[in-house]
Amino acid sequence: MAKAYVLYNPIAGNGQSEETVNTLRAMISDETVFCDMTKNEAYEKDIASMDKDDYIIVCGGDGTLNRFANKTADMNIENDIRYFPCGSGNDFARELGKERNCEPFSIKKYLEDLPTVTINGDTSFFLNGVGYGIDGYCCEVGDKLRETSDKPVNYTSIAIKGLLFHYKPTNAKVTVDGKTHEYKKVWIAPTMNGKYYGGGMMPTPAQDRLADDGKLSVMIFHGSSALKTLMIFPSLFKGEHVKSTKYVEVLEGYDITVEFDEPRSVQVDGETTLNVSAYTAKSKKCAE
Repeated sequence: MAKAYVLYNPIAGNGQSEETVNTLRAMISDETVFCDMTKNEAYEKDIASMDKDDYIIVCGGDGTLNRFANKTADMNIENDIRYFPCGSGNDFARELGKERNCEPFSIKKYLEDLPTVTINGDTSFFLNGVGYGIDGYCCEVGDKLRETSDKPVNYTSIAIKGLLFHYKPTNAKVTVDGKTHEYKKVWIAPTMNGKYYGGGMMPTPAQDRLADDGKLSVMIFHGSSALKTLMIFPSLFKGEHVKSTKYVEVLEGYDITVEFDEPRSVQVDGETTLNVSAYTAKSKKCAE
């Protein structure tokens, strides 16, 4: 009989792991093996011991998926890999038309040929996107709030307060496949592999993670006042901000470097790195 190896992140979904694990358990008729994916033994022992008919269920949010993709990048797993979205953002699932706590679904094809991002000399894979600017700032503030409260983090509220009072835009150089573009007063400059990030925002609505050409998209929101930015900001959730061509530009390419003239926080699939001056995102096609 097949076994389901459930890899879960104890802190995903604002720490509500026990509730979500119980929900998942009720959906699975096969024998289950629960593994804490934050521990190395989940990969070195549990996954390594699977039989050919066994399968993996990754249980968590976008950050959990990112951790799994990077931890297993060199493992050549032949078993099926399924996903049970139970994080706080679930942008990967949203793009596929799936809801939080839905029936686990296969994601193996989406974990192949992932792009990479290099930050401060460290290179890793990413699934959804790399946020730089006020989106990174929002993750930074959200992380601090989680340290002092177990209440769900309202990133939209953080963004509005940041735009009005706390966050200051920077100047930026964006280099796409060797061509450099310069912008003033840049609020956000994310590079995307998928359509969604930040709990439902769609910075690059035309981006297709399974496109044959393998291109990435970078969106630059620039040149606007705080008030004008605040007026346009809600349209990010429908992808309609791209109509504001005076302030928004989307570029496509295989090798994208974004440099700010002052350090800011970066978020990669919701995981934050502080004080970053630049990042480089590369499509898998870049190495072919």
